Amino acid sequence: MTKTIILSVLALISIALSFFYDVKELESTPAEPETTALLLHPVQTGEDIARALALSVPLDLSEPIDSSFYKRYSRKLGLKLDYSEDKDLLKTVSSWLGTPYSYGSSSKRGTDCSGFVTRIYSDVYGIDLSRSSRSMFDDVTRIRKDSVRTGDLVFFRRGPKQPIFHVGIYLKDNKFVHSATSGGVMVSSLKEPYYRNYYYAAGRVD
Repeated sequence: MTKTIILSVLALISIALSFFYDVKELESTPAEPETTALLLHPVQTGEDIARALALSVPLDLSEPIDSSFYKRYSRKLGLKLDYSEDKDLLKTVSSWLGTPYSYGSSSKRGTDCSGFVTRIYSDVYGIDLSRSSRSMFDDVTRIRKDSVRTGDLVFFRRGPKQPIFHVGIYLKDNKFVHSATSGGVMVSSLKEPYYRNYYYAAGRVD
């Protein structure tokens, strides 16, 4: 009988200690920081990480996009712009549209292809290029056609052993701006049969 009483007392003491221990643990647990409420996308699995990486970065509202500018030049150049293009390039190129072709010249009264390219690069980028399309090709880093981007140069020749005879400035979506012998400064497509047949290479000015 005495043994049973002792065991019962020990059991009660054990329960009491367990209760106080649990209370103490709860009291000592630090409160969740308020900032956790801002965690909209908790990362727990690989899928969570993928979703977090896929989130788009908010635009910098301190510099609002001038949508009217891009819409205006989209119409002028016949391009689908994504509002990230170089404004100076768009404005400068547009101001030359319709300039008549004139061999050996590089002014808005008349210009040839290489004269036009050298003026655009000088006015927009502050870079002096060689005057002829052939020597200009020696000054650039050749790139693949599928890697060409806005501002790169596109070169043309009539055959494998023929010299380069024409150059233009790539814009986007297979469109480039150049001074053609028939029509002067204009925007054309690399997909047009004439330019597709005579396209030679693209080059990037370092």
